[in-house]
Amino acid sequence: MAVFYLPLEGSTRNLIATVLFVVFALTDWLDGWLARKLNQTSAFGAFLDPVADKFLVCASLLVLVQLDRVNALVEIAISALREWMAQIGASRSVAVHMLGKLKTTTQMIAIPFLLYDGVVLGRVDTRIWGTGLIYLAAVLTIWSMVYYLQKALPEIRAKAR
Repeated sequence: MAVFYLPLEGSTRNLIATVLFVVFALTDWLDGWLARKLNQTSAFGAFLDPVADKFLVCASLLVLVQLDRVNALVEIAISALREWMAQIGASRSVAVHMLGKLKTTTQMIAIPFLLYDGVVLGRVDTRIWGTGLIYLAAVLTIWSMVYYLQKALPEIRAKAR
């Protein structure tokens, strides 16, 4: 977020923000992969990793909303699912599912495209591609919400009794 407050040309800020996002996302993925491969997991890491992931994605989406590159409704749809499920007490039912992984992958590709906001290789308009991908991530979020709600419904009904 701080990059966008630096006294630099817009395209330079976009490039720096894009590179930083990609580096942070890749190191986060590598950290998780190594932890699983080497069986080096911890309760603190299991707690901190999702917090760091959410911070990276939410901060980026908020910047993109501020820059008018993402609709606020898309940001809300993408960011709110797990928090809402936790509020209704069904967080144990929100296990990782392929839909969630696909949504996260789509989102993690869309965000750098939207941060860069330019043309690559003289042909690829990253705003168009990023916008399409972020809307796809929103659709996948809604689809995964339906899946998670179906899984959580027995638990929600049991708590209501």
